[in-house]
Amino acid sequence: MGESKGVVKHILLAKFKDEITEEQIDKLIKGYANLVNLIEPMKAFQCGKDVSIENLHQGFTHVFESTFESTQGIAEYVSHPAHVEYANLFLSSLDKVIVIDYKPTLIHN
Repeated sequence: MGESKGVVKHILLAKFKDEITEEQIDKLIKGYANLVNLIEPMKAFQCGKDVSIENLHQGFTHVFESTFESTQGIAEYVSHPAHVEYANLFLSSLDKVIVIDYKPTLIHN
């Protein structure tokens, strides 16, 4: 994974199962957002729903972005009991999921 120190973004793209209601999705989002209060290495959380006019989302409707100080922080997050419990609930609500961790890179011209 390269250098372990430095900000790392954890991006999750979600396609919820058809039977999952907006009310259930809102509850799941609140649960995800609460992880930042329970898991120390998780420094920030943002989420949003697709608003693109290009229609290239392939059914993925929601984006979840968490910020960590290092790749080690993500490893601690993934194995943390609060994450494990939440992930089991969250993932069972999804039809498809993509997860990408990346280190933001500033491009100089």
